[in-house]
This record gives sequence, C-alpha cells and structure tokens, in this order.
Amino acid sequence: EVQLVESGGGLVQTGGSLRLSCAVSGLTPNNYNIGWFRQAPGKEREGVSCITSSDDSTYYADSVKGRFAISSDNAKTTVYLQMNDLKPEDTAVYYCAAGYYNDLLRNRANYWGQGTQVTVSS
Repeated sequence: EVQLVESGGGLVQTGGSLRLSCAVSGLTPNNYNIGWFRQAPGKEREGVSCITSSDDSTYYADSVKGRFAISSDNAKTTVYLQMNDLKPEDTAVYYCAAGYYNDLLRNRANYWGQGTQVTVSS
C-alpha cells in the first residue's frame, strides 16, 4: 500500500523557520514525483512546491519563492520542505502528495498524506 506521512509542523513566530518531512512508502522512487500543498481555513487548496523524480527539478509558487526550498534524501524516500522567513499567511495544513509532475503543477495528485499543521503567529 502507498503511504505518505507528513511531520515537522508546529507553531512559530513571524520570521521563524520550520522543516517539514514527507516519508513515502509503497511507491517505486523513480516512478513518482512529490509535491507540497497547503490549505488554510476558508480557502482553496494551493500548490506550494514540487520536485521531479528524474532530475530533482523544482517548482515554487510565487508566494513562497525565495523563502521555501524542497529537497529529498538520496533514496528519495523522504522529501523535505524547508520553510524560512515564515509569515502569518503561511498558516495552513500542509500536505505532501505523489503523482505525475504535470498533475502536481495543476494541484492534482494520485496519493495524499494526512497533513501537518503549520501556524505562524504575529
């Protein structure tokens, strides 16, 4: 079975940092791509970042560009999202997901984790 498990969320002050982790199992590492998404109360889910399995090419939403960085371990079984200079508008439940790269860019995926809460206080 496929499992994606997020961890690393928490409460931080504006300007602080967090690193989220996504542990992936049940998928062949070379045959999936990982994306990070977030959803704040009352808002639609939005794509944050994604990384390709083929060459580790990355994409970032304009709202996080320059502040967030996505990466993976050597085995591609864990994907990270380093979040720096956090702002209150970053507050949301963050989800990792696996799927085709073109789908991830369109905020779609085949498999989803349960999410981890990130709260940024003023």
